Amino acid sequence: MNPIKSICCIGAGYVGGPTMAVIAQKNPQIKVTVVDINEQRIEAWNDEDLDKLPVYEPGLSEVIAEARGRNLFFSTEVNKAIEEAEMIFISVNTPTKTYGIGKGQAADLKFVELCARQIADVAKSDKIVVEKSTLPVRTAESIKRIFDATNGDVKFQILSNPEFLAEGTAIDDLHHADRILIGGDIETAEGNAAIEALVSVYESWIPRERIITTRVWSSELSKLTANAFLAQRISSINAVSALCEKTGADVDEVAHAIGKDSRIGSKFLKSSVGFGGSCFQKDILNLVYLCNHFGLPEVADYWEQVIILNDYQKHRFAKNIIDALFNTVSGKKISFLGWAFKKDTNDTRESAAIYVADELIQDKAQIHVYDPKVSAGQIKSDLLYLWTQRGLSPAEAEDLIDRSVTISSKPEEALSQSHAVAILTEWDEFKDYDWQGIYNNMLKPAFLFDGRNIINKEQLETIGFKVQSIGKG
Repeated sequence: MNPIKSICCIGAGYVGGPTMAVIAQKNPQIKVTVVDINEQRIEAWNDEDLDKLPVYEPGLSEVIAEARGRNLFFSTEVNKAIEEAEMIFISVNTPTKTYGIGKGQAADLKFVELCARQIADVAKSDKIVVEKSTLPVRTAESIKRIFDATNGDVKFQILSNPEFLAEGTAIDDLHHADRILIGGDIETAEGNAAIEALVSVYESWIPRERIITTRVWSSELSKLTANAFLAQRISSINAVSALCEKTGADVDEVAHAIGKDSRIGSKFLKSSVGFGGSCFQKDILNLVYLCNHFGLPEVADYWEQVIILNDYQKHRFAKNIIDALFNTVSGKKISFLGWAFKKDTNDTRESAAIYVADELIQDKAQIHVYDPKVSAGQIKSDLLYLWTQRGLSPAEAEDLIDRSVTISSKPEEALSQSHAVAILTEWDEFKDYDWQGIYNNMLKPAFLFDGRNIINKEQLETIGFKVQSIGKG
């Protein structure tokens, strides 16, 4: 197979945008076009002001500045890009189903299917189609059946190439990947040729020994399993944090001690208010659904417990706030520092802040939010979506937001005259705030709930704060 000269990526979100930007940066000989039907998103990717990119990732703007206009392009002309490309990445959203069979667990593949049908309708020459979205096992088989039934004149090879990026470090993860995983039809010459075509794209900067090739099904399942294992570690240390608070132990000391065991390691043992993001919960729920579907209820129950523990951690954090504030937060100003699910990203999907805010608002708290990268519109959208999914009308949800949530562009506004501060995202800037000044301007007793264990508990207690940190008795 000849070297790839043209790549198209359908989906300009958190995965498609950064991934294609780095591929274009490292392969100046390949034309890379990222397409999306969302005109506003494409306009943002093309904005001359790199601070207005729709995805915030450290290092991303520098990559975009180098490649955009040279061999990296963002467009709404989906059909044109499909027709011109030799290799097409599918990088669209695969949310958890909110309806029908599999509701609340299975992945909703309607966008993937729409992409497959559009590719089949438009393609006039042979294509390599690459699954980049996180998909259930055997999705490639379904895509192939659509291609075979719709466009028998064109030959398609389906590859699985899951992403293993951590938001906040995605560009570094792409530049220095632990591994690149490519699954394909290893039983045929055509399948192996397609695999090698994608290998050659990554080999321009990733050593060949870090590129793993497998069967398609193994690749698809490896993505779900990797996220399940990582989330499991977080829920495990969070379970221990609850015990630490009851016994007087320090969860950070426990994590440090067990992390020194080479069989365990230190990564993903940071206790917190709970994990969020687009992948962990969605992928575990998908795994639970698959296990039940294939008649493995005990395995399904095992993995579902990871989610149950994560929900418990968020509930426990909110309940601790209510208990400490004399068993009521009605009418009280609770200041949230952070809304993103982790630092160095503006992604709020499944952020713990959403659910802690919801629980406090149910107890009639007044939530004041400051996040350095998340827009007011996004914060309102997160709560609007949660409450309308629960049955509130859009008007009722909007009214609840107006009555209960204030979003500030400056931390001073969010913190002034507050009853309590809750740190929900581990932004570095929060460590360097003038906590003495903040304390002076709060109602007393001044409570601080550190959901990320980023501040010096003893130092703030010396100032006068009543501090509660995760896993510290």
